[in-house]
Amino acid sequence: MDSNRLDTPVVLRATPAYLLVKHAFDRVAAFLALLVLSPYLLCLAWLIRRDSPGPALFRQERAGRNGRPFALLKFRTMRTDVDPFGDSPQNGEDPRITRWGRWLRETSQDELPQLLNVLRGEMSLVGPRPLYLQQMAEWDARQRGRLLVRPGLTGLAQIHGRGSLTIEEKLEWDVRYVETVSAATDLGILWRTIVGVFRKADIYEVRYSEKRDRRSE
Repeated sequence: MDSNRLDTPVVLRATPAYLLVKHAFDRVAAFLALLVLSPYLLCLAWLIRRDSPGPALFRQERAGRNGRPFALLKFRTMRTDVDPFGDSPQNGEDPRITRWGRWLRETSQDELPQLLNVLRGEMSLVGPRPLYLQQMAEWDARQRGRLLVRPGLTGLAQIHGRGSLTIEEKLEWDVRYVETVSAATDLGILWRTIVGVFRKADIYEVRYSEKRDRRSE
């Protein structure tokens, strides 16, 4: 990336009208999805608790729009006695991952509880993935532009490499989303996400950073 762009403020291109419609659509879609999927989600929760001791849901504080913290929800995929801030698993054989956790991760169904985050207005269906609060201190002015929109269940980084991308590459895709957000962009991301889930590609993180080996989401 051109170093001259690092401190250039990011401009949110979407109109206020589109963002309002997008927010309303997100919450309605999340409500309907939860209504339809509730028996299935309860079944998954039961399987997770039967598979290993501990709660079915995993909660962790993440950075939302404008850096506001919120409790991100996921189905628990690891044992409860491991460090929740440890390095991300690099393959499905990681001993920290439970039996059902591997399948949930590889089908991205561990993210389904975030429909509740969308319903509560903390997240969107499409947007930059929510990262740790402490990571914000490491971002330059351009990278902080990702906070101009609500974080999403999926985004440009997730359809352009996901786990194979470094954090710097993910942040750049996040900023590009802010600069190009539109109905066409959102629908395209949703469609490619669905296709990607069936392919089970790029699930596990290969390398955290171009500069240093650090944990990711």
